[in-house]
Amino acid sequence: MNTRLLITIALVCVTACVCGRPVAAAGTSPTAPNIVLILADDLGWGDVGFNGRKDWMTPHLDRLAAQGTVFNRWYAGATVCDPSRGVLLTGKYTIHNGVCLNSHDLPAEEVTIAEALKARGYVTALFGKWHHGQPRPGRRDYVHPMDQGFDQFFGFTNAKHAWEHFPTELWFGREMKPVSGHASTMFTDRAIEFLRQNKDKPFFLYLPYNETHFHIEAPAEDVARYRGTFAESDPDKPLNATYAAMVTCMDRQIGRVLATLDKLKLADNTIVIFTSDQGATFEGGNKGTSAFHDSNRPFRGQKRTLWEGGIRVPGVVRWPGQVPAGEVSKEIIHMMDVLPTLLAAAGGKPDPAWKVDGADLLPVWVGQAKSPERTLFWEWRAEGHNQLAAMRGDLKLVITNQGAAELFDVEKDPAERRNIAAGHPLVAQLRKELDDWLATETEAARFGKKQ
Repeated sequence: MNTRLLITIALVCVTACVCGRPVAAAGTSPTAPNIVLILADDLGWGDVGFNGRKDWMTPHLDRLAAQGTVFNRWYAGATVCDPSRGVLLTGKYTIHNGVCLNSHDLPAEEVTIAEALKARGYVTALFGKWHHGQPRPGRRDYVHPMDQGFDQFFGFTNAKHAWEHFPTELWFGREMKPVSGHASTMFTDRAIEFLRQNKDKPFFLYLPYNETHFHIEAPAEDVARYRGTFAESDPDKPLNATYAAMVTCMDRQIGRVLATLDKLKLADNTIVIFTSDQGATFEGGNKGTSAFHDSNRPFRGQKRTLWEGGIRVPGVVRWPGQVPAGEVSKEIIHMMDVLPTLLAAAGGKPDPAWKVDGADLLPVWVGQAKSPERTLFWEWRAEGHNQLAAMRGDLKLVITNQGAAELFDVEKDPAERRNIAAGHPLVAQLRKELDDWLATETEAARFGKKQ
């Protein structure tokens, strides 16, 4: 076992108090890694080259995958944007962190990855999409990312604007200012500047791009590359070509970040994670492009469903010399595991007061352990839906809007075509576990459902 992993496992973190909340004590290990967390928006599992896409190219993501480990069973925390991001940032299920709907704002008392790492001496930044909802009772303002651990912020806060790829204004910290240009290019420009300015200290860079979330639009030079490649309802509005261009453009921006890490000689001591907030959508705003491209293949479902197409997303981790290179892993990773795992890599662990649901999977990421046996849960009970899911190992129970129970072996049947629920003893067990889990829902999570 390498020295870094021994240090990670052995360290016991004391606690301090920041803004009235317990957080991990300040100070980093001498070898604390830098962290770059890249999140796509509505990107399907099958939209990237390392998962088999052939009709457009993602060379930089494919290179990242070749230099790290692809986690074939990486699961989003929810099936829509805001709840999924809440799970990622807090390491807690939707029903425990207070963000169950797209209209929910993250409670100010929740501790984010940024706050946990900042308390350990990291400089932190978010360039891209911060999704806020409604203010909490007794508050007149929204929770701002700079109030939840981010030293720097540049991007969107309002979901109604976060689908704009050519915005006219963005937040510069706490001030809204006019801008012109392509959003993800601007986010990447800021990211590169941040890396250069902070190359001599541990940093956490969170890059939540807004590709491929609608609107369906991309820089003209990227669209031109694919014009005529795909069938189009209206050749003068090549939407299917534009979707491909959106993925290609995001890949190029990620390539710029990776090249900067190389140029600054930071790559060897930087964890880079790439994933998506949930599966691709076939809804109206997407203009049929993800359906045309079969973005979630080979899985069933889409955003706002709890079949694999809604919650199983691309997942790559690169950490040279630590995470095995060129591997494809079938170990199960849930988005709530990211916070405790990154904190472990930084030499700490979550304070028990945070009540984190995720597990420290650093030994899994570095290829020295299997994922723990556990039952994982999802819920989407909004906008006319009443869906639940529970998964243990390869078997996943899905409770549909009609209340019917579907059980699938997602390893043998990833498309979830064969419902094996009839007579299976695990159905009753998983139903009971779901009921017990729902009984733990917090009052914060109920906020908004009453509005």
